[in-house]
Amino acid sequence: MENFTSVDGTGGTRDNGMQRVGSFRFLYEGERWEWSDEVAWLHGYEPGQVTPSTELMAQHKHPDDRAHFEAMVAEMLTNHAPFSSRHRIIDTRGRIHPVTVIAHTIYDPDGRAIGTEGFYLDLSGSVDESVKQRVDAEVMNFRTSRASIEQAKGMLMLVYGVTEDRAIDVLKWRSQQENVKVRDIADTIIIEALAGIEIPEVTRRRFDNIVLTSSTRPDPVSSE
Repeated sequence: MENFTSVDGTGGTRDNGMQRVGSFRFLYEGERWEWSDEVAWLHGYEPGQVTPSTELMAQHKHPDDRAHFEAMVAEMLTNHAPFSSRHRIIDTRGRIHPVTVIAHTIYDPDGRAIGTEGFYLDLSGSVDESVKQRVDAEVMNFRTSRASIEQAKGMLMLVYGVTEDRAIDVLKWRSQQENVKVRDIADTIIIEALAGIEIPEVTRRRFDNIVLTSSTRPDPVSSE
């Protein structure tokens, strides 16, 4: 794990009053968290003083943000999804730190999602404009990446008639074959599909009918 770096790029110390950006990792198996020193300090601990856990982190969330955090962890464990979040941390001295957290999925050599990793930005006080720009860029990149993957996944599910998990498997497989990011595979699928696939008129008419009558159709789950 890399150490946190202060916004001025100097590394800094705990009490120099500067905001810091730094890294963390969450491994699904055993719900194991790894903190850099600054994440420990952000929560009010000395490095190595505590072993981070989901329960400990929940205790440090602002009461109004705790349910969101717990839902986010449940989503990661269930769907192995990346995330971005803005919430508040209360440290051991009772100080409130608004933070931005951005993470992406990490995979093992076989392409299995094993966790997420990313960085915290403490938004307390003033933040250097260059850091704001970096975070804004990371958030935008995260949202764009997620949107592309979701769109390509939906295309695969529709065309091949497969589940969401199988569609993701296809994207990961192609990613490993080409040794490029899943997002790049997704972008290529979207561009090529939109530019090169003609939808037969009969299919388009049937889809029109589905769209126009969707509110009157029974819930697929309740109809089973």
